Amino acid sequence: MTRSCTLKGKPLALEGPELKPGDPAPDATLKKTLVDTLKISETNGKTRILSVVPSLDTPVCAQQTKRFNEEAANLPNVDFYTVSCDLPTGMARFCGTEGIDPERMRVLSDHMDTSFGRAFGTLVPELRVECRAVFVLDAKGTIRYAEYVPEIADHPDYDAVLKTARSLAG
Repeated sequence: MTRSCTLKGKPLALEGPELKPGDPAPDATLKKTLVDTLKISETNGKTRILSVVPSLDTPVCAQQTKRFNEEAANLPNVDFYTVSCDLPTGMARFCGTEGIDPERMRVLSDHMDTSFGRAFGTLVPELRVECRAVFVLDAKGTIRYAEYVPEIADHPDYDAVLKTARSLAG
């Protein structure tokens, strides 16, 4: 069965599995900068929110990233990450312009080989972007919350994401 999401009602195929709570988080390598990388497995040890967006240069993605950046100030025991296929330089520009704290909200790029999108089932190959999704991982790397937002232009369920993260972080 083909998985999909929509963009303003237009169906778009998704590549990769549909992950569910209880699944181990797959590993993938993302770019922190044009030269530095980070593997998802290297972030184990703390509760994490992986906020996946198509592009930071769109209104809903910008709002989602800013919202989680604000929430990060209230959840010091949770690490926050935003993942997109944007280039690291564009992500850094966005964070500087929007006042995103790089210590609270880490931005990671899947532009190189889209390994994250294929592993987490968020890649929209037709557009070479990620769909909108949010994952909450526990300290050991198990997915405790997974949301693939059906319509890319819609927001995720922030309250459900944050409730799960708070319960895991203690």
